[in-house]
Amino acid sequence: MQLKKILVIQNKRIGDVLISSVIANNIKKVFPKSHITYFVYDYTTGVLQNNPNIDEIISANDKELKKLPNLFKAIREVRKAKYDIIFDPYAKFQSRMMCLFSGAEYRIGLKRAHKDLKLPFYTHPISFLKNRTKDCGKAIEDRINMITSVFPLSQADHEPRIFLTSEEKKYSGASHLRPPVLMLGVLGSTPQKSMPYEYIATLIDYITATYTCTLLFNYAPHQKTEALKVYDMCRDKEQIDLSIYEDSIRGFIQLMNQCDLLVANEGGSVHITKALHKPTFTIYSPYVNKEHWCSFEDGKTHESVHLLEEKPDLFSSFTLEERRKIEEDPESLYRQLGPELILQKLKPFLAHHLKSAEK
Repeated sequence: MQLKKILVIQNKRIGDVLISSVIANNIKKVFPKSHITYFVYDYTTGVLQNNPNIDEIISANDKELKKLPNLFKAIREVRKAKYDIIFDPYAKFQSRMMCLFSGAEYRIGLKRAHKDLKLPFYTHPISFLKNRTKDCGKAIEDRINMITSVFPLSQADHEPRIFLTSEEKKYSGASHLRPPVLMLGVLGSTPQKSMPYEYIATLIDYITATYTCTLLFNYAPHQKTEALKVYDMCRDKEQIDLSIYEDSIRGFIQLMNQCDLLVANEGGSVHITKALHKPTFTIYSPYVNKEHWCSFEDGKTHESVHLLEEKPDLFSSFTLEERRKIEEDPESLYRQLGPELILQKLKPFLAHHLKSAEK
């Protein structure tokens, strides 16, 4: 069988890139003799490292790639590489242009009606699935469907994975902490994904009042000032250790691998933790479609809360796209998801995993 050169373009955030790694894990089954390259933003490469199904990672800076000279250079490099197959799950302007001029025999991309310029970006434009049918979440199903719509795949693997080296598994930075160790994603990746700070503090106060454990904060490096505002609102600071922090994706992966569970706003940290087979409790932004991202939630190992499920009447007057456009006051819907609603689900989740640590 001739060696196939395959490119996956996933220019988006950490969680999206990790989820899209299922393309490599599955297309390698179809073409065992293939060289698979991922083209991603530089800050996301950590979730792909050491994946045995990915042979090469090309990284680009988000802002720099938006500059036309840099984009043209990337397009030329893609064309020069002479890929046989290209997958484009996100279908943004840069990736569609790379596909259009790539010369690849198979250009497979997810169709986005509002971006349809009637140009032959893809040889195989794939429609989004209408509904989620598996517990992996619709985002993963859509990516697997990109493969199965074009190539025969007998048994699909829907689970994204993180691959640690033996040295990374020996990470000892948190070995002195009193177990169990809870990682808290105190801020989302954007304001629309972040809870009001006083709500977060209320949840933390419940945990520290109920369990003898150690709490760690996870946030992006540029969010430290905001994370400290949450910390200042908490009553019992003795159980919160701010000295343990990793500012890189790979560092967070090693640290999270030593923790017992994660409670966080929906985002990359949740998908990383699931890939490490650690329990997660996810607080979904009202602006996020849970059906896309609720991977492997069973109510025990992985549980979540979404305002749409708690107060469905709030969502009857506008669409998902309209919710996303409420940028003037990103907390307007989040404030409807008060701590009391979250605790209805968080309490039994913590009780299931932290019974031995009850005060």
